[in-house]
Amino acid sequence: MALFGRTFLINLSRNEGVIFRSIKIGGVEQGVGGQRLARWATTRITSPPKPSWWKNYSKLVGLGFGAGALVSTAYMYHLYTKVATPIPNSSAGGQYVLAKKPPTFSPSRSIQIPTDSTGLKMTLFQFQTCPFCCKVRTFLDYFGLSYEVIEVNSVTRSQTRWTDYRKVPFLVVQLPNSEEILQLKDSTMIISVLQSFLNNKTANLQDLVKCYPLVAYSDGRKTHIEVMNRYFLMYGQHPSDRSQEDIVEERKWRKWVDDVFVHVLSPNVYRTPKEAFQAFEWFSKVGSWEEHFATWERLLVIYVGAVAMFFIGKNLKRRHQLKDDVRQSFYEETNVWLEALKKKGTKFMGGDHPNLSDLAVYGILTAVEGCEAFHDLKQNTTISLWFEHMRETVSQHGGAILTTEKGNVA
Repeated sequence: MALFGRTFLINLSRNEGVIFRSIKIGGVEQGVGGQRLARWATTRITSPPKPSWWKNYSKLVGLGFGAGALVSTAYMYHLYTKVATPIPNSSAGGQYVLAKKPPTFSPSRSIQIPTDSTGLKMTLFQFQTCPFCCKVRTFLDYFGLSYEVIEVNSVTRSQTRWTDYRKVPFLVVQLPNSEEILQLKDSTMIISVLQSFLNNKTANLQDLVKCYPLVAYSDGRKTHIEVMNRYFLMYGQHPSDRSQEDIVEERKWRKWVDDVFVHVLSPNVYRTPKEAFQAFEWFSKVGSWEEHFATWERLLVIYVGAVAMFFIGKNLKRRHQLKDDVRQSFYEETNVWLEALKKKGTKFMGGDHPNLSDLAVYGILTAVEGCEAFHDLKQNTTISLWFEHMRETVSQHGGAILTTEKGNVA
């Protein structure tokens, strides 16, 4: 300790000239007395001047924060302008009424069922192998409803230029004993409103469509249209032959078909360029494109469509997070349905007869039954037995009793 003290005093004496030198305050020279400590303290707390690069760096940081604030403000305003805002909507029901009669097109085929006594004259605008169109056709065929089909060219869409609703399917309905014509939109809504019409012996279609209002909204770039209540059936009163649980389960599976199952189809059908071309050749055959389209139109749809759908299929695979081997996603989702059917222990999900969920699953699968993907599905799952039961009952118009009993009330 003594050694440390001596060392400190020696160093202090050596630097006495620096630490305790005289200074001038107010023009008076101060000696080495009481001001020595003030001078020493001053020299210890004074910071050295910052270099010029530090000042420039500080300015850059400040400018960066300012620019960031401006960009953030601009971006938040951009998001604000993109917030979905409602658009004034017309009165309920009126959204489905056509202001004038649509142009006449030669139907690609006409399905006339003698037992159909509804009096409705229906025309389905469709793509033959569109899953949602197949779903509507399955419903119409099962219940034995008469209708005509207009095959829409998927490239030129010349058959839908007369309407502002360009998606397919849509159903044009001429009401009996009336000049009013309805345009029913969205495959799920079409099925729900027609099923409600068949269930209600005295209900008319004009009143029932009011239960499915169209709500339009904008995200700043485009207008979107949603159909309210599209999965709900309008019974009027609770049906005596159905439980609440049964109704809810049917609605759940219908929604699963639209939200999940249908999205595994395209990535599987268009998995490779070869499969994509094979699929479009089958679409041409089953849709009789040679009869309804010019040669150049048919070839354009086949070749441009196959290439486009191959890349779209890849995008859909990523969007819906399917497995690298998309076949496995197809098999897994199909088994979800089959396992539920096995657990129920009945021939169909609806029991002894199909319900709307059976018709929905079967309908979208018929869209791909001529493709390699469906062949693989039959080889790797037990879907074939249920599928063939459905084919039989749909082709024989198993639900036609409702159509027969409806009469001409619309």
